[in-house]
Order: sequence, then C-alpha cells, then structure tokens
Amino acid sequence: MRQNLTLSLDKELIRKARVLAAERSTSVSQMLAKVLEGMVEDAGRYDRAKRSAIDRLCAGFHLGGPPAPRDELHKR
Repeated sequence: MRQNLTLSLDKELIRKARVLAAERSTSVSQMLAKVLEGMVEDAGRYDRAKRSAIDRLCAGFHLGGPPAPRDELHKR
C-alpha cells in the first residue's frame, strides 16, 4: 500500500532534483522512494549482520582443548 509523504526542501534543491529526474526519465518521487528503500534495506542487512556477529561471539570459538599448565608452557 502506497502513501503520500510531504517534505519541505530548499527551492534550489527541488529544481535540481527535477532536472536530474527528467534526465533519468523518472520523477523526484520515484528517485526519493528508491533512495529510501535502499537505506531501509541497508539498515536491515546491517542489523542482521550485527546480530549474527554477536551470536557467533557469544557462542565462542573452539580453539583446542583445555589450556596447558603455566609450568609446562615455560619449560626450558
């Protein structure tokens, strides 16, 4: 379901955006929608990657058996 959104932007920015949209055969609204969709998707991917990394860190890594006693590590 689509819904309209009202923005307040500088007149010069709007003018330049309209020129850019015309050059790309699209509308300012479609350009902004694509940019916002991309930002939301990026944020979602970042959140999923962050959760995955935290889960892996919490699970820990298998680095071998129990640590060797200090005396054994420092034998000469």
